[in-house]
Amino acid sequence: MRMSHLGALVALGSLLAAPVLAQTAAPDAGTSSPAAKPPMTGTAPAPSAARPAPSATSSTGALIDINTAPKDQLDKLPQIGEARADAIIKGRPYRAKNELVDKKIIPQNAYDAIKDRIIAHQKS
Repeated sequence: MRMSHLGALVALGSLLAAPVLAQTAAPDAGTSSPAAKPPMTGTAPAPSAARPAPSATSSTGALIDINTAPKDQLDKLPQIGEARADAIIKGRPYRAKNELVDKKIIPQNAYDAIKDRIIAHQKS
């Protein structure tokens, strides 16, 4: 009976140690072998798949003017819902887009998510 428990513990220990061993053996940049490159090609598409946000901004066209945009357009911005869209409209006009944070209309993390998609045009 003790042998079966011991065998189970050894098997469990080897399963738990396997990820640790895989993480500690890092190849040197100058000595990487061709065998090490196929796993890298398998992970290469993931970062490019995570980058569509900047290209999505350019594909949507012009920047959204926080001084004139309707509520439904503001609501479509990331991390901006109906309540924040209402707050943005209520706080108009803005001299600069960073006033959204300065006036405490939206938190910094929400501003960081939309700052490349918005602009604050001034009346002429």
